[in-house]
Amino acid sequence: VEKNLKLEEKITMLQQQNEELRARIEQNTVITRQLSEENANLQEYVEKEVEEKKKLSRTNEELLWKLQEGDAVSPVKLPPSPPTPFYRCSSGNSSPAKVRTLRR
Repeated sequence: VEKNLKLEEKITMLQQQNEELRARIEQNTVITRQLSEENANLQEYVEKEVEEKKKLSRTNEELLWKLQEGDAVSPVKLPPSPPTPFYRCSSGNSSPAKVRTLRR
């Protein structure tokens, strides 16, 4: 009888452990699904970023090519124009004798 009682206690304890383990498995399953979804979303994001990078790289190459072709096709290069002087009165007066040029 005493042995049966100990075995029943052990059965009860093992059933409780079994339930706890099932609950943990269920929690882990939920977390695994969430992580899988997050991983899929991140992979999709990375793929979009890679495609965007490729597109920008192609655009950059195209613009560099156009720039080089434009330089090769252009018969004469114009020298850069000098900066426009900025005129300011040295006193509050606007008479021509008191105007000086300030370079930027």
